Amino acid sequence: MANSWETVLFSCALLLSLFVPSSLAQTCRGHTFTSNQLFTACSDLPVLSSFLYWNYHPTNLTADIAFRKTGASTNGWVAWALNPNGQQMVGSQAILAFLNSSGVPTAYTTPITSLSPSMQPGDLSFQVSNLKAEYSNGDMIIFATLHLTSSLISTNQVWQEGPMSGTTFNPHAMDSTNKASVGTINFETGATVAGTIRTSSKKNVHGVLNAVSWGVLMPMGIMIARYLKVFKVANPAWFYLHVACQSSAYIVGVAGWGTGLKLGRDSPGIKYSKHRNIGITLFCFVTLQVFALLLRPKPDHKYRLYWNIYHHSIGYATIILSIKNIYGGFDILDREKKWKKIYTGIIIFLGAVAALLEISTWIIVLKRKKTASSDKHINGTDGYGA
Repeated sequence: MANSWETVLFSCALLLSLFVPSSLAQTCRGHTFTSNQLFTACSDLPVLSSFLYWNYHPTNLTADIAFRKTGASTNGWVAWALNPNGQQMVGSQAILAFLNSSGVPTAYTTPITSLSPSMQPGDLSFQVSNLKAEYSNGDMIIFATLHLTSSLISTNQVWQEGPMSGTTFNPHAMDSTNKASVGTINFETGATVAGTIRTSSKKNVHGVLNAVSWGVLMPMGIMIARYLKVFKVANPAWFYLHVACQSSAYIVGVAGWGTGLKLGRDSPGIKYSKHRNIGITLFCFVTLQVFALLLRPKPDHKYRLYWNIYHHSIGYATIILSIKNIYGGFDILDREKKWKKIYTGIIIFLGAVAALLEISTWIIVLKRKKTASSDKHINGTDGYGA
């Protein structure tokens, strides 16, 4: 009878393992280390498929820890750190692990003092002993004994992963998971709390300024130029409205571009090359448009046709690039989904208005052509009149 129940339980467990995703099945509980080392406390860290195990010894304020990163790349690095200064990278007292050029797991301590750290060996603010790294079945594991102070028994923890190019440690990605790899840990009680993703207020200001300038005012200015000039009563008011709208967009856009440069200087180790390059291109395009306004030929000038081609081409290219870059900026902000939704609503509204105006404009133009053709026939200018 016992054998029958064991068979049933084994079958159920086998079926469950087939249907439960491996990512859900991965927990810190029940994991067996190759060294058969046992830990009394462990925590499933919320992101980057990472786990922390520890034994705390209150008599001498030490903690034996094991940090495990599953699915670790053989061409990458992983790190775990304590940071008494906050849930951030700068100030982290880190332990780094990677496979060296010979494929041997290597670990050492490295203090993080800037946003572009060298990640070279260095002493931490507390002592670390029994340090070693192990790589097994895709898991990179850091073993160490931390000699804590009373202020470090309950503190902030940070963990991270990134790529390597040969022996160079490249910066980690800035995805939502990488931004969320912070939290708190209490070695004594075993409590861990996941951190929150912080968004810089400067990034919000930069995003709003550029979304309003390049993403809203600039398309509105183009719509004014394209559709209002069809109506005779709007001439020449449409031109001054167009200039006012585009000039306002340029002024606000310059302010947004300036905040972007400041963000780049403040975060030299964080690169958004594509977003930055498109932003520089947009600034150049719009600056050219401003100079083009000053060099605008008269309507009957022989070069006016070429000026129109240039002006329209740069204008539409600016709109396409600006919308693309604004959405790229929203992806960088990541958690600020509300801004992305609001801007999407604005773009849909402007697109709908543009579609209606496009239809109305063509109706007016075709009617005028038809009327002009009728007048020519009545007045005999087509060769068949009286």
